[in-house]
Amino acid sequence: MTQFIVWELKRMTVLKRYVLRLFISLKYITANVVDRNNGRIVATASTVEHSIKNSLECGRSCNAKAATVIGEVLAMRLKVEGLEQGQGRGIHVDVNKEVEKKGFKNRTKVWAVVNALKNHGVKVVLEDNEDNPSRPSF
Repeated sequence: MTQFIVWELKRMTVLKRYVLRLFISLKYITANVVDRNNGRIVATASTVEHSIKNSLECGRSCNAKAATVIGEVLAMRLKVEGLEQGQGRGIHVDVNKEVEKKGFKNRTKVWAVVNALKNHGVKVVLEDNEDNPSRPSF
Protein backbone atom coordinates (compact mmCIF):
# COMPACT_ATOMS: atom_id res chain seq x y z
CA MET A 1 0.00 0.00 0.00
CA THR A 2 2.77 2.44 0.86
CA GLN A 3 4.48 1.74 -2.47
CA PHE A 4 1.29 2.77 -4.24
CA ILE A 5 1.12 6.03 -2.28
CA VAL A 6 4.77 6.82 -3.06
CA TRP A 7 4.20 6.04 -6.75
CA GLU A 8 1.05 8.20 -6.80
CA LEU A 9 2.93 11.14 -5.21
CA LYS A 10 5.73 10.81 -7.78
CA ARG A 11 3.18 10.71 -10.59
CA MET A 12 1.45 13.87 -9.29
CA THR A 13 4.80 15.66 -9.06
CA VAL A 14 5.73 14.71 -12.61
CA LEU A 15 2.34 15.78 -14.00
CA LYS A 16 2.57 19.24 -12.43
CA ARG A 17 6.27 19.76 -12.88
CA TYR A 18 6.30 23.47 -13.77
CA VAL A 19 4.19 25.83 -11.68
CA LEU A 20 3.67 29.59 -11.92
CA ARG A 21 4.05 31.48 -8.65
CA LEU A 22 3.24 35.17 -8.33
CA PHE A 23 4.38 37.66 -5.72
CA ILE A 24 2.45 40.93 -5.75
CA SER A 25 3.07 43.85 -3.43
CA LEU A 26 1.97 47.46 -3.66
CA LYS A 27 5.17 48.40 -5.49
CA TYR A 28 6.34 45.26 -7.29
CA ILE A 29 5.19 42.21 -9.23
CA THR A 30 7.34 39.10 -9.54
CA ALA A 31 6.46 35.97 -11.51
CA ASN A 32 8.44 32.74 -11.16
CA VAL A 33 8.12 29.41 -12.94
CA VAL A 34 9.25 26.75 -10.49
CA ASP A 35 10.43 23.24 -11.35
CA ARG A 36 8.76 21.23 -8.59
CA ASN A 37 10.97 18.19 -9.12
CA ASN A 38 14.21 20.08 -8.46
CA GLY A 39 12.80 22.90 -6.35
CA ARG A 40 14.46 25.58 -8.46
CA ILE A 41 13.25 28.60 -10.38
CA VAL A 42 13.64 28.07 -14.13
CA ALA A 43 12.44 31.51 -15.27
CA THR A 44 11.60 34.75 -13.52
CA ALA A 45 10.50 38.30 -14.33
CA SER A 46 9.97 41.19 -11.95
CA THR A 47 9.30 44.91 -11.93
CA VAL A 48 12.30 45.14 -9.58
CA GLU A 49 14.60 44.60 -12.59
CA HIS A 50 15.97 47.89 -13.89
CA SER A 51 15.30 47.12 -17.55
CA ILE A 52 11.62 46.46 -16.82
CA LYS A 53 11.22 49.17 -14.19
CA ASN A 54 12.62 51.86 -16.51
CA SER A 55 10.23 50.91 -19.31
CA LEU A 56 7.16 51.24 -17.04
CA GLU A 57 5.56 54.24 -15.47
CA CYS A 58 4.54 52.52 -12.25
CA GLY A 59 5.17 55.39 -9.89
CA ARG A 60 4.35 54.24 -6.38
CA SER A 61 2.34 51.20 -7.43
CA CYS A 62 2.21 48.66 -10.24
CA ASN A 63 -0.95 48.13 -12.25
CA ALA A 64 -2.34 45.53 -14.65
CA LYS A 65 -0.25 46.99 -17.49
CA ALA A 66 2.90 46.22 -15.50
CA ALA A 67 1.57 42.70 -14.84
CA THR A 68 1.06 42.21 -18.59
CA VAL A 69 4.65 43.27 -19.27
CA ILE A 70 5.85 40.81 -16.62
CA GLY A 71 3.88 38.03 -18.35
CA GLU A 72 5.36 38.95 -21.74
CA VAL A 73 8.93 39.01 -20.42
CA LEU A 74 8.41 35.71 -18.61
CA ALA A 75 7.04 34.15 -21.82
CA MET A 76 10.12 35.27 -23.75
CA ARG A 77 12.43 33.86 -21.09
CA LEU A 78 10.57 30.54 -21.09
CA LYS A 79 10.99 30.37 -24.87
CA VAL A 80 14.73 30.99 -24.54
CA GLU A 81 14.92 28.13 -22.02
CA GLY A 82 12.82 25.94 -24.34
CA LEU A 83 10.11 25.51 -21.71
CA GLU A 84 7.17 27.37 -23.26
CA GLN A 85 5.36 24.03 -23.55
CA GLY A 86 6.44 22.86 -20.09
CA GLN A 87 7.98 19.74 -21.66
CA GLY A 88 4.58 18.87 -23.10
CA ARG A 89 2.68 19.18 -19.82
CA GLY A 90 2.35 22.95 -19.68
CA ILE A 91 2.88 25.53 -16.97
CA HIS A 92 0.35 24.92 -14.20
CA VAL A 93 -1.45 27.83 -12.57
CA ASP A 94 -3.90 27.56 -9.69
CA VAL A 95 -5.71 30.85 -10.28
CA ASN A 96 -7.97 30.54 -7.23
CA LYS A 97 -4.99 30.03 -4.96
CA GLU A 98 -3.10 32.98 -6.45
CA VAL A 99 -6.10 35.31 -6.20
CA GLU A 100 -6.88 34.14 -2.66
CA LYS A 101 -3.25 34.63 -1.65
CA LYS A 102 -3.02 38.10 -3.21
CA GLY A 103 -6.49 39.35 -2.37
CA PHE A 104 -9.46 40.27 -4.51
CA LYS A 105 -8.01 43.65 -5.53
CA ASN A 106 -5.11 41.96 -7.32
CA ARG A 107 -7.12 39.49 -9.42
CA THR A 108 -6.76 41.68 -12.53
CA LYS A 109 -2.98 41.54 -12.12
CA VAL A 110 -3.05 37.75 -11.76
CA TRP A 111 -5.19 37.38 -14.89
CA ALA A 112 -3.03 39.91 -16.77
CA VAL A 113 0.07 37.75 -16.21
CA VAL A 114 -1.77 34.52 -17.14
CA ASN A 115 -3.31 36.02 -20.30
CA ALA A 116 0.02 37.53 -21.40
CA LEU A 117 1.64 34.10 -21.09
CA LYS A 118 -1.16 32.49 -23.11
CA ASN A 119 -1.06 35.21 -25.79
CA HIS A 120 2.69 34.72 -26.27
CA GLY A 121 2.44 31.00 -26.95
CA VAL A 122 3.07 29.51 -23.51
CA LYS A 123 1.01 26.40 -22.78
CA VAL A 124 -0.82 27.36 -19.57
CA VAL A 125 -2.84 24.75 -17.69
CA LEU A 126 -5.44 26.41 -15.46
CA GLU A 127 -6.28 24.51 -12.30
CA ASP A 128 -9.45 26.15 -11.13
CA ASN A 129 -12.98 25.08 -10.30
CA GLU A 130 -15.83 25.56 -12.72
CA ASP A 131 -17.68 27.66 -10.15
CA ASN A 132 -14.81 30.13 -10.04
CA PRO A 133 -15.89 33.61 -8.93
CA SER A 134 -12.48 35.14 -9.67
CA ARG A 135 -12.53 34.32 -13.37
CA PRO A 136 -13.60 37.21 -15.60
CA SER A 137 -16.44 36.55 -18.00
CA PHE A 138 -15.54 36.99 -21.67
